[in-house]
Amino acid sequence: MIKDLLLIACGGGVGAVFRFLLSRGVQSLFGFTFPYGTLLVNLIGAFLIGLLSVLLIERGGNLAQELRALLLIGLLGGFTTFSSFSYETLELWESRELLKAALYILVSVAFCLIATWCGLTIGRKI
Repeated sequence: MIKDLLLIACGGGVGAVFRFLLSRGVQSLFGFTFPYGTLLVNLIGAFLIGLLSVLLIERGGNLAQELRALLLIGLLGGFTTFSSFSYETLELWESRELLKAALYILVSVAFCLIATWCGLTIGRKI
């Protein structure tokens, strides 16, 4: 358990730094009128969680658990949580849980926007 937590923490730190550098670099190239950096980070993270979950979970060997903690949970978790959302949605879809997948998308997007708005509103009042 401690080993997994350390791997997740290390991966998360590296992922967060990568997210910052890539997002900032893309924004400085294309401007700040649209969140190009965040979009690119989310697309890369979604692709990588799909690729790495096949390599580590479906085809994983002895190191699969440690690499899953380091790369999937830590690195990609620090890089973007959108990758986890995408993967979990597709797991529901592939399990033929189409209503659950649609509900997860709707609830996640709508409620997260509402929660962000609430946080902004409260933060601006205090």
